[in-house]
Amino acid sequence: MNMIIGKRQIILAALVLGLGIAVYLNWQYSSDNLDLTVTNALDDATTNYGEAQYVDSPNALNANADDINETPDFDEADNDTFFVEAKMSRQKARDEAVETLAVMLADAELDADQKANLALRAADLADSIEAEGKIENLIKAKGFTDVMVYYDAERADIMIRSEGLMSDEVVQIKDIILKETTIPVENISIIEVN
Repeated sequence: MNMIIGKRQIILAALVLGLGIAVYLNWQYSSDNLDLTVTNALDDATTNYGEAQYVDSPNALNANADDINETPDFDEADNDTFFVEAKMSRQKARDEAVETLAVMLADAELDADQKANLALRAADLADSIEAEGKIENLIKAKGFTDVMVYYDAERADIMIRSEGLMSDEVVQIKDIILKETTIPVENISIIEVN
């Protein structure tokens, strides 16, 4: 059997290799060697975060105005759990996408155009992963402790731990995103988590 290696096969192999390297680097740099502690959050089945506290409550009519206007206090462990779970969820989704693309690329029944299209999707995914990691690191370099970036070619959503962003901090964050991506400023969303 005479096997000829063409340009498309070399490009495809290079893109798959680049995607693999990007996933590995993202995994390597996103793990902060966190010592995860066991909590009882999963054991407490009655906790429903985000549930309204005073709706249909028998004490709602008798509660004074000070009690109603108070916001629940979340401790810092909840915020830490939020960012850890969000990063794990993002990593799991990306791993599944990479695995799906790899299986599809290995399919012998696909023609060259379909494989080239899949290779472009894989390259876009690798670019998104790399951009997310770079943006997160640049924002952390500005002094923020926890940052989570969701980025695709059309939109960037940034979740950041802050007690209240100043306008100059928002400008710095948007400036980082505009330098690292090609998305318009109106497609940048910054969400504060405190």
